[in-house]
Amino acid sequence: MLKHIVMWKFKDEAEGKTRAENCAHIKGMLEALPAVMPFIRSLEVGMNAYPGPMSSDMALIIEFDSKEDLDLYAGHPDHVKISQYVSKVREGRTVVDILS
Repeated sequence: MLKHIVMWKFKDEAEGKTRAENCAHIKGMLEALPAVMPFIRSLEVGMNAYPGPMSSDMALIIEFDSKEDLDLYAGHPDHVKISQYVSKVREGRTVVDILS
């Protein structure tokens, strides 16, 4: 099992939306992915409950059976579309991949 964890810090405003609006928009797009990518074992998106200057705004935890499935996800057109949008509205991004 492979857990792919991503955390983002978003701009106050970008692409005509507030930080909260962009978070909600991205959350919705991410939560739609398992319907088009059956190799996703689980997907959870959450907003930071206790925001602060050192914290991220949102986190994604997604599980795959293998690195090959992670690679399929990374190259999938729906993921690429989300990633392109996120790159326009984020200030920072952190990623970790954990084998279990």
